[in-house]
Amino acid sequence: MSFGIRAWLFAFALALASPAAAGQDDVRLDTLFGRLKETPNTLEAYAIEQDIWGIWLESGDVDVDTEMKLGIRAMGGGDYAGALLAFDSVVERRPELAEGWNKRATFYYLMGEYDSSVRDIQRTLALESRHFGALSGLGLIYGAIGNENGAVAALEEVRKIYPLMPGLDERIGELRDAVKGKRI
Repeated sequence: MSFGIRAWLFAFALALASPAAAGQDDVRLDTLFGRLKETPNTLEAYAIEQDIWGIWLESGDVDVDTEMKLGIRAMGGGDYAGALLAFDSVVERRPELAEGWNKRATFYYLMGEYDSSVRDIQRTLALESRHFGALSGLGLIYGAIGNENGAVAALEEVRKIYPLMPGLDERIGELRDAVKGKRI
């Protein structure tokens, strides 16, 4: 596995483990996304990313937030049945919360259930079109199924939102090289 893929997967795993900190409608997000797009500083970009994840994970409902934390913990600990139960509960109780759909999409991705993951990613993006985590996940899925052009398109969307995402340029380059290799 190349360094770029490892870096990309590491960044994706960090997103999964981001600390829970009110949803995609929070007024702070517009400012944060503006700063994320414009900052030339990778450390500042990472700090902004963490602030965004914190807001996305905040539903405003203590029980839903608890379910989300339980699901994240369960998924990280390999309790996949517990993770699915928790994320199902989140999306049933708060279907307007983009991050609930995104976490369940991540679960499905880890289980290799790409169709289910893509369905939940689409729901995530319908609720929060700037969700760089969901777009990154879509890029991972497309890459996994050999649709390098689809993966590049998804990651180019990430670049518009989060240009300094760790490993992004390298991963796009690797995918473009793979497309060129298929043409030869």
